[in-house]
Amino acid sequence: FRYMGIFKAYVGAIYHEENLALEEILGDRPKRLEVEYFHAIKGSDFGPVTDKFIARNLDAAALARIRPQITYHNALYRDVRPGDRYALTYIPGRGTELSLNGERLGVIPGAEFASALFAMWLGDNSMDDDFKRQLLGTP
Repeated sequence: FRYMGIFKAYVGAIYHEENLALEEILGDRPKRLEVEYFHAIKGSDFGPVTDKFIARNLDAAALARIRPQITYHNALYRDVRPGDRYALTYIPGRGTELSLNGERLGVIPGAEFASALFAMWLGDNSMDDDFKRQLLGTP
């Protein structure tokens, strides 16, 4: 992903069960996304981007249903420095844990929220199609 046009902002990796189709990965299955940042980013900058890209993958009714989870999730973001790592870990029946450098910041309940959040990176209208292909190992 390129940030501010020319700089790489982060690298990432997705962990999930083997041999799953994308729809299954985005479904109610365990998964983890880790992102390591190359530049400092204010925590307050993450929320608007999260809102924008979740909305790109949902209709208005679905977005309204998970708005409380999105608001809570966005309140958990912290500033990052180069080398920091955010991780999103979804466990069915438990929720999506957001952590920074291994420290749990909070757990957001709901399979629908998890699917919408991971769709930011992996959905039809992802943040960056090249990054999505790299995460999934597809051409």
